[in-house]
Amino acid sequence: MAELATIARPYAEALYQVARQGNLADWGRQLQVLAEVAAHEVVRQLAGNPKVTSEQVYEVVASAAQTELLPGVQNFLRTVIDNGRLTVLPQAVEQFHALVNAATGVSDAVIHSAYPIDAQQLAEVVSALEQRFGRKLSATVVEAPELIGGVRVVVGDEVLDTSVKARLERMKVALGA
Repeated sequence: MAELATIARPYAEALYQVARQGNLADWGRQLQVLAEVAAHEVVRQLAGNPKVTSEQVYEVVASAAQTELLPGVQNFLRTVIDNGRLTVLPQAVEQFHALVNAATGVSDAVIHSAYPIDAQQLAEVVSALEQRFGRKLSATVVEAPELIGGVRVVVGDEVLDTSVKARLERMKVALGA
C-alpha cells in the first residue's frame, strides 16, 4: 500500500491547492463520493478493460456519483482516469482530507458505539472528546454491538476505549494474573 500512497500524494496535494480556492466542504463531499465509486471492484475492472475508453469510464463514474460535479472535480476525475490511476483515487481523497484537516486544525474521530447515538448525545460526546484530545474533532459514528456498552474512540493513532467489552477484558487479565 505504500506505493499507492506515494502515487496518490501528488494528486492529493494538487487537489488541495485547487480546492482551497473554493469551498473545501463541497470538494470534500464530492471527492468522497467519487472515492466510494472508484473503490468498487466492478468500476476497477471496467477501468482496466482495454476495450473501454477513458471517456466511457469517466461517464460511468460521474453518473454513479449521482451529483453535478464541480468543474475542478471533473478535471481531477478525467486526469486520474486518463493516467490510468483510478485505483489510487480513494487513497488520494484520503490524503486530501488529511491535508484539509491539518490546515483547519481538525482531526477525524471514529466513535464505535454499542448503540445508536442521537444528535444531542453525539454533540455532548464530541465536546467531551475535544477537551480530552485537546483539538477540534470531526466525528463519525460506527455501530458496534459487540462492545456491549460504552464507546471506543479512535483519533489518528490514539484510542480511548471505555467499552464494557474492554473493561471485561481488563478484568479477565487481572483475575488471570
